[in-house]
Order: sequence, then C-alpha cells, then structure tokens
Amino acid sequence: MGVRLVVVDDHRLLAEALASALKLRGHRVLAAAAPVAGAAELVVGRAPEVCLLGTATPDAPGTFDPVVRIKRERPQVAVVVLGPVPSPRGIAAAFAAGASGYVRHDERIEGVERALVKARAGEAAVAPQLLQGAFAELLHPSAQPDDEAQRLLRLLTQREVEVLVRVAEGEDTRLIAAGMGIAPSTARTHVQRVLMKLGVGSRLEAAALAARTGLLDRAVPAPRGSL
Repeated sequence: MGVRLVVVDDHRLLAEALASALKLRGHRVLAAAAPVAGAAELVVGRAPEVCLLGTATPDAPGTFDPVVRIKRERPQVAVVVLGPVPSPRGIAAAFAAGASGYVRHDERIEGVERALVKARAGEAAVAPQLLQGAFAELLHPSAQPDDEAQRLLRLLTQREVEVLVRVAEGEDTRLIAAGMGIAPSTARTHVQRVLMKLGVGSRLEAAALAARTGLLDRAVPAPRGSL
C-alpha cells in the first residue's frame, strides 16, 4: 500500500522530481512544494501520513523549525529528512525536532521509499552507517568540516559551472547554446563533461546534487566568451 505524503524542498525542481519518482512507485503525493519554510502550513492543511523534507543545510539554525510545528499540530505525521551527511549536531537536531528518519541525499529512490514506509509504521528510519559515521565524527572530529560544494566546484571549469547553472534552471541544449553563444554540439559536450565530473548519469541528477550541496549558491558563471 502506497504512502500518502507531501514533498517539500528549498528547490522546487528537486521536490517535483522526487514527487514524480515516488508517484511512479505507487505512492500518493498530495503536494510537492518549495521552500521548506512552508512545510508546516502544507502538512497542516493536507494531513499526509509522511512529510519528506529535503534540506541542503541541516546544520543551519532554524532548519528544523517547521518539523517542530508539524509535530505540535499534526503529531501523527511522520517526518523524514532528506539531506547531505551533516555533522552529528545536524542529525541530532533533526531528531530533536521530531523527525522520524534521516536519509542521505545521494540515496537511491528505493532507500527513500523504505524510509517512508518505516516512518509511517512508527519506526526510526536512519541508516546504521549514518549513525556510525556520526559517532565516529564525535569521537574523532575533523580539523575542518568537509565542504562538498567547494570540492565539486574545483572539478569544474568556469564554463562548466555556467553550464551546470543553466542545467539546474531547466535549460535544454538549444537554450544553453543560445545563452552562452556557442554551438549546440559544444553545449552538448560541456553538459556531458559536467555529468562525468560530477559522477551522475543525467541532468536531473546533476541539478539535484548541485542543489543539495549548495553548489548553486556559490557558483559564479564565467564571463561570456571565456573558455
């Protein structure tokens, strides 16, 4: 039996992509919306079984305030957080706010689905390795926090960063070529290089990864005519 849920994320493209994937797997998505700040109003109004809440900033103050309100006004609704691997403080904050689960943003759709089903059943939905990683970081803290967005940006040229931004905005090859003043074949090559460097198989996955890591917020497009 499918889960009745709402999907919220700060990036509408990602929320809609997740909603579409879950619908295809037989789940009933009541709404897909952005930003996360509006999650509580949406859940209170729709009363789903589960709220899938995506965030790129689990460590930021106030990120899980909507979860607190959801659990206060709709305590029967389970909340599953979808986000990057945060510090132990980030995981603790999610559960302290009332979340029932935490799933890595790079998890396969099957993993997300399992978490939704477990949360609906009243079980904690968090991968053991995620907890193990959190405890390991607590015991042996890194000298500097891992910056995934910066790591990814170092893989790309300025031109490829601009291509990635345009991909995330939903532009197809023709629009990318026109906007950058390059041939469609060149635009297509840039897109393929971006996908290869990011280790993803589609434009949608590239956009999702960029959104999840906060890469888009840091991206500075190349000047027109640069290589």
